[in-house]
Amino acid sequence: MSLASVGLEHFLVFSAALFAIGVYCVAARRNAVVMLMGVEMILNAANVNLVAFARCTTGAIDGTIFAVFGIVLAAAEAAVALAIVLALFRHMGTIDTADTRQMKG
Repeated sequence: MSLASVGLEHFLVFSAALFAIGVYCVAARRNAVVMLMGVEMILNAANVNLVAFARCTTGAIDGTIFAVFGIVLAAAEAAVALAIVLALFRHMGTIDTADTRQMKG
């Protein structure tokens, strides 16, 4: 299958699958790192949609520019979130999100 025969539907199905996997990772897991990977998958699914629609629209690069901003946002989010996870691990000794309820008081 060549790149020319890949249509918008293929990108949308791939993006929907990536989004569904990301939502499952965020909703069903208690490990903070896996939850962060799920959030990254959701953001990447949105970026795939933006680039796919920009590819199918002639002369428009708006979707690609928004995708680049999305990638920058995802990198910043990952850096801050991993710093929080490392601080949580140093303080609690675990990255299980169920154990963070002990930090309320």
